[in-house]
Amino acid sequence: MNLGAQNLIAQNLTVPGRLTGISATLSPGELTAICGPNGAGKTTLLRALAGLEPPSGSGAVELDGQPVASLPPRTRARTIGYLPQHASPAWNLTAEALVRLGRLPHRTSRAEDDSAVHAALAALGAAHLAPRGIHTLSGGERARVLLARVLAGNPRWILADEPLASLDLAHAAALLAHFRAVADQGTGVVLVVHSLAHAMNHAQRVIVLHDGRIAADGPPAQALSEEVIEHVWGVRAAWTGPAGARALSL
Repeated sequence: MNLGAQNLIAQNLTVPGRLTGISATLSPGELTAICGPNGAGKTTLLRALAGLEPPSGSGAVELDGQPVASLPPRTRARTIGYLPQHASPAWNLTAEALVRLGRLPHRTSRAEDDSAVHAALAALGAAHLAPRGIHTLSGGERARVLLARVLAGNPRWILADEPLASLDLAHAAALLAHFRAVADQGTGVVLVVHSLAHAMNHAQRVIVLHDGRIAADGPPAQALSEEVIEHVWGVRAAWTGPAGARALSL
């Protein structure tokens, strides 16, 4: 199956009570941040993009014209790596065994799988956690290992719901840099983030949701303008600092 340039397209995406008329074309090689107040529909949108939340009516999510939900499961798993907001492994697998699950959609050699697993753990500074049981890890360590499982699959799209939520400053900064590097190599990266400063300084595009609709969509400086923040979040705020290191003052 030829999936071409791998654009991920939402067309009039509606999920009753949660999303209304969402349309956006997401491009590979771009880091997109989805922002919005609590209950705005961020998680629902990410799940819909991953093919896990069926749209109603004429709405659709397509990967270069192919409905995502209709892709063969193995093809979808190789193409889209999805990290939910709250992932809780039921078994106390070692970190390495958990990350290796990301290789299941691939039919590759053990050597290739080993290389991908070790590279993913190393990229997240988690190689030393490989022999540890997942239930023995801290929240931040577990978050990095779960993301390593996604990265080990080398997907063409990474969809992550609040991947920075449990991380300290150093690991959050390193992870954001890694996401940008992955996007620069051609992977599409879509992150739900609560920190507007993270979105402003690291994303190339920001989609702001408000009451299940798109309130703003564009480069960070445009989508997260002080006017948009006041309208969507209901607070007056001001950006300070140079481009790439801006802070939000309330």
